[in-house]
Amino acid sequence: MPTLTDGEIRRALKHVEQTKKQLSLVDGEGHGTGRLVLVMKSMPSRVTADWMAQQWRDQKRIKKKLGSYPAMTLKQAREVYDRDFAGMIQKGRSIKIAGDTRPGTVADLFEAYVAALKEARKPSWKEAEKGLNKIADTLGRNRPARDIEPDEITAIIRPIYERGKRSMADHVRSYIRSAYSWGLKSEHDYRSTSARRFHLVYNPAAGIPTEPKNVGTRWLDEDEFLRLYHWLECPDTPVHPPYARAVRILLLTGQRVEEIARLHVDQWDAKERIIDWSKTKNGKPHAIPVPKIAAELLEEIKPNEHGWFFPSAQDPSKPVSHGTLYSFMWRQREREVIPVVTNRDLRRTWKTLAGKAGLSKEIRDRIQNHTLQDVSSKHYDRWNYMAEKRAGMAKWDKFVRAMLARKRLKAAACLGPIYLSRPS
Repeated sequence: MPTLTDGEIRRALKHVEQTKKQLSLVDGEGHGTGRLVLVMKSMPSRVTADWMAQQWRDQKRIKKKLGSYPAMTLKQAREVYDRDFAGMIQKGRSIKIAGDTRPGTVADLFEAYVAALKEARKPSWKEAEKGLNKIADTLGRNRPARDIEPDEITAIIRPIYERGKRSMADHVRSYIRSAYSWGLKSEHDYRSTSARRFHLVYNPAAGIPTEPKNVGTRWLDEDEFLRLYHWLECPDTPVHPPYARAVRILLLTGQRVEEIARLHVDQWDAKERIIDWSKTKNGKPHAIPVPKIAAELLEEIKPNEHGWFFPSAQDPSKPVSHGTLYSFMWRQREREVIPVVTNRDLRRTWKTLAGKAGLSKEIRDRIQNHTLQDVSSKHYDRWNYMAEKRAGMAKWDKFVRAMLARKRLKAAACLGPIYLSRPS
């Protein structure tokens, strides 16, 4: 059978329009195993023409759509058929499982990885997307992902490192390594929704060393805790109120910055005075009773119309990002109105001072949702150790109130002689 021509297709479309009968045109000779077919049907308002890969298998005819004419031209249909279907048919494999066999590009890989993070509700997806977009522009968006070499990644990272941005350089390395690691695993993952396969044979960022991590040891002593807490209660400069409240809750609960920043009304049980997260950074649900002083602060806050306790100043439909809270704290540090401290130091501060208040390490670990290996920790129950955590938070509440009371007594003692010396 001779190959199709565009003229023959146009004449066949007119014939179908006139006769209202379905017609199929076959392209090429073939040997009875597979064909590229154009199936034309008369519809009430138009004639449709769809390219189909056709296969005879186990004495049954199987068809799979490639695209529609004229959006997909005759030339394009032949290219897709030869690339994605002809080889499979020759091997006796079913065309039902055929797909685009082109290796995915750098952009395909990075976009699919970000989509996987987003689907898994990983809060890091936005930062990963932003970072990988810039990297894709440098590497070449339309290059096959499998063609990227380790020295190309090193060439991207080195200038960042040489500018003194060591943490940023390590983040870039981490983004690329994670995307390729996901790509390698997704090749044969039937759960993957990515339309492309990348045919990766190795991870080009795997051999690039990581930046040594400086494990933080900073924590606030009681005087520093009080200095920060009182500044947050009454800042000496205009600040977005939800930001100061969020940091106070961090001080009072010892939780992760990201989880407090995204606190939603659905997670707050006012009756039980419990914050209940369905999913946290370590992938596990977590619920804590809050100390009374923190509960009173939360009860004073009216969540906005989107349900956020700590909405973003730029976009109230979203919660404040942990990065914004870091910047907020950094600016006050530079002004020297608060102690030198990061938001993560606050979590360490809670751990240290709560120990001083009498909470055991086990209960502090459970309150802070550190990964534990006992059976009851692996199989989540909202009420696991709730009585013990309540007792611990009660001790902590008493400790904090005692600190605040000592500060007020000290201030009153300092002010006393001044007032007494004034003439009546």
